[in-house]
Amino acid sequence: MKSEIYKKLVDLYAGNELPAELNDQLEMAAFNDPELAHDMATLRKTVDILQRDSEPEFTEESYQRILLKMYSRGAAIQPVAPDPAHLQYSLPMQG
Repeated sequence: MKSEIYKKLVDLYAGNELPAELNDQLEMAAFNDPELAHDMATLRKTVDILQRDSEPEFTEESYQRILLKMYSRGAAIQPVAPDPAHLQYSLPMQG
């Protein structure tokens, strides 16, 4: 029964979200269960790698590539762009 509960807590363990006493208890249980120990180790390594990885850069070029791909697959998209500043009417100055 406890083994099932421990397996459900592995994701919290991997993200370092467990309280210290529960974390220690889970690590003690992993000594007797090689499958649990493997899951804990590999998932924690995966989470650490993902947290260290930098965010992907979304550039104007990426945006245009995505739009072209969507257009080529038949999507009817009308992106909303703000009106450029040079199209604004200028008001006469009084005074």
